[in-house]
Order: sequence, then C-alpha cells, then structure tokens
Amino acid sequence: MFSASLELILNIAYREAASRRHTHLTLEHLLYTLAHDPEGERILAGCGADLPVLRRTLDEFLGTLETRGRNQHEPAQTLGFRRVLQTAVLHVQSAGREEVRSGDVLAAILQQPKAYAAQLLDTQGITRLDVLNYISHGITKKAGAADQDTASDGGATAGGEDAPAAARDPLAAYAVNLTLQAREGRLDPLIGRRAELRRTMEILCRRRKNNPVLVGEPGVGKTALAEGLAIRLAADDAPPRLKDAELFALDTAALLAGTRFRGDFEERFKAVIESLADHPLPILFIDEVHATVGAGATTGGTMDLAGLIKPVLAAGELRVIGSTTLDEFKQIEKDRALARRLQKVMVDEPTVEETTRIVEGLRSRYESHHGVRYSDEAIGAVERQARRPQPESPRPDRALGGNAEPGAG
Repeated sequence: MFSASLELILNIAYREAASRRHTHLTLEHLLYTLAHDPEGERILAGCGADLPVLRRTLDEFLGTLETRGRNQHEPAQTLGFRRVLQTAVLHVQSAGREEVRSGDVLAAILQQPKAYAAQLLDTQGITRLDVLNYISHGITKKAGAADQDTASDGGATAGGEDAPAAARDPLAAYAVNLTLQAREGRLDPLIGRRAELRRTMEILCRRRKNNPVLVGEPGVGKTALAEGLAIRLAADDAPPRLKDAELFALDTAALLAGTRFRGDFEERFKAVIESLADHPLPILFIDEVHATVGAGATTGGTMDLAGLIKPVLAAGELRVIGSTTLDEFKQIEKDRALARRLQKVMVDEPTVEETTRIVEGLRSRYESHHGVRYSDEAIGAVERQARRPQPESPRPDRALGGNAEPGAG
C-alpha cells in the first residue's frame, strides 16, 4: 500500500525520533523527514514553502519534545501519526490508486488542524488544496514554477513521485556549515569543556589518526563541544595547523531520504566528499556516528556509510569528528578497521558547579529566545534540579531543559 520511497521516509522518521531519544513518533518527525526528502522538498516548494525556515523551526520544536529514560521502550506512534496514515490510505483507495505516496501524506497532515505540523504549514500559507493541485495537476503557487515543472518532468505525478529532484549543491543539501553559523552568531557559546576541546584540537592537528570521536551519555554536551570548536575556528582562535579549517555537520537523515535505487546513497556521499575537497581544510562532524554502521545498506546500496567513510579516513583526505555513547562505542570497536582510525575523547557529565556556570552563561540566550527575564530564584531552582541524581537525564541537558520549559510556557 505504501510506496517504496514513503516506506523509507517512515523508517527515517522513526530513526530520527529514536536518535533523539523521544518517547513518541510524531507528525513533526514525519514532516521534518519529508522536508529533507527530494520528493517532499519538490512538493513543499511547489506549494510555496520556505524550506530553510520550515526545517529550522521543526528542528527547534523537536528539541523540546519529551525524551525517554534508558530502560523505556522505543518511540511509539502518536494517535495523530496513525490517523494521518489511515487518512492517506483512505484517500488513495477512494481515488482508485494502489500506492500511498509523499503527497498523500502531506495532504493528510493538513487535515489535522490541531497538530503543530499542520499549523506550521498553515503559517507558510500552504493549504490541502495547494498540495492536491500540485500532486494531481502540477499547479504551483510560484510564478513560472508550473511551466518549469511541466518542461522538466512532464508534470507532477499523483502523490508527487517519479520526477527527478533539481540539481543542488551537495553540501547545502546534506550538510550544515557550523563555522559559517558561528560567524553569523547562531551558535550558543561553549562554557567550560576546555580540556575536552583542547584534546579534540590536538587530535585534529595530527598527521595521522586525526579523527576524534566524542564519547559520552546523551545530554552531556557532545554536540555543544563540536559547536564550540566551530566558534573557535570562526574566530581564528585555534592552533596554526587548523587555520582556514571549516567544520561541516553531516545530515545523515537528508543523505538517506529518497534513496530508492542501487548506488543512490553512495553517489550522494561521494558528491559530499568531492564538494568538501573544494575547501582548504574541511572537517566533517557526524553525530551519532555509530548509526553509520548499516546506514544506507537498506536502500539497496553495496555498502553502508561506515564502509564509505573508512577509505576516506585511510587516505587522509578528510578529518572526521564523531559523537556516540559509551555503549555504542563498544559496538564501533568491533569494526576494527573503523575503530583504529577514531581517537576517543571522553565527555563526562559535568559537575553541579560546572552545570551552574553553563546555565548562568546561557541565561541571556534563553531570555532573548523566550522574551522573558529569569529571576535569580528561578535560576536557583534550576540549579537545585541539577543536583538531583537522575541517571536517565544527565547534566547539563536536565538543567537546560528545566530552564527552557518555564520560558516556553
């Protein structure tokens, strides 16, 4: 009933929820994946979506969702998620078609007006009629876009599939330039972590075995450490060997999305590597690097992402920074060819005192984002919360989450 590409999208949405340790698989995970999928992109763009804003807003929203403890089950589908799939199936059956496709799911999301995903599309002026007009007749909301679609694709097919995605810059499509974001002031400052950052830069400066992997429990600040490195690089405050270095974060979900045919995944990754070669000293950050083992193999490719990375690391063409948990790193160590090219940097849970400095250091950022002022009493309550032993929610993530929730309310 579901097309092959939609099944892949659903799988990636599930993995997105799982990698973020969310308790539920939501419509927002689904829309986030569709917004990174070539077919979903084409439909959304044809309906007038501002894709960068849509992706960024969804990413910020997903960062606020409830996370699960270590012993809790994998993410469960929400009622809204199941209802959208059921609605899409009924729509396809009534239209006499055999497969549910990306466009059918987008139209079904817009039939759930109380869902944040539908409200977000509404704020961009996208209606269910826009989606149906596009997937059925190729009618777009952008002037000239319909003619362009018809000329290049022969019009949109029902459900929005089978048309080639527009050629794009591989780095813009499948990676984020963290150094550029740092120059634009879009990253939070790194507070503390001097020893870990120094060790990371020391490894990057090596001639060989220059690929650090940040190892620590979820929520201790591994991604923040990578962003802190980007800030140092942007400020030219790094060792001379890292002069002109740029840090790019690989978007594995976008890399996987829409890869239906043998070789698609490999071609995308190789295109990213070729684009990185145009930069003087590129560094690639791969969050949840353990997930590269098996990533891409399910799409019919000949090897997974880990298999594609190993020869690149062996040739010394590219420096890579990974992040993973201690348990998952043990799984990586079983792949000796990969493990011997990665140098472990432990990122332990910060102390209460260190967490307090982090909360105080980011206080103005949270106040500016939420449009509120945090009293000293509120900050004190957050610090007290940080002192409570909660293994399933390590510091500083627990404290920063406590800081964000009152502001969001």
